[in-house]
Amino acid sequence: MDRIVISGMRFYAYHGVLPEETRLGQEFLVDAELYLDLQAAGQEDDIRQTVHYGKVYQTVKAIVEGTPFKLIEAVAERVAAEVLAQYRNVEAVTIRVHKPRAPIPGALGGVMVEIQRRRGR
Repeated sequence: MDRIVISGMRFYAYHGVLPEETRLGQEFLVDAELYLDLQAAGQEDDIRQTVHYGKVYQTVKAIVEGTPFKLIEAVAERVAAEVLAQYRNVEAVTIRVHKPRAPIPGALGGVMVEIQRRRGR
């Protein structure tokens, strides 16, 4: 299946379990892979046959910068559900939420969750 990848979306938000995370906030990175048939869009050069990337970005932004969640797993679930609900031609999504400054003692590049969801499941 064809896909559209919107990668490296950056947002400042207040998700986390620790009180400091919800008070001070931090940066989150989100990647969204949208699986859909792009043949008609490519052949007809018609935006109505695809997904408007800017609108998807705004959908993700509203969720990530909106109501805080304790877990980035919950952020990813909400983004996936909303993308599938709003963009009817998207058959499946892969969502990655990366927390570069996860409060874990030690040297690491952050924590990331990745979920895959399909329409109707």
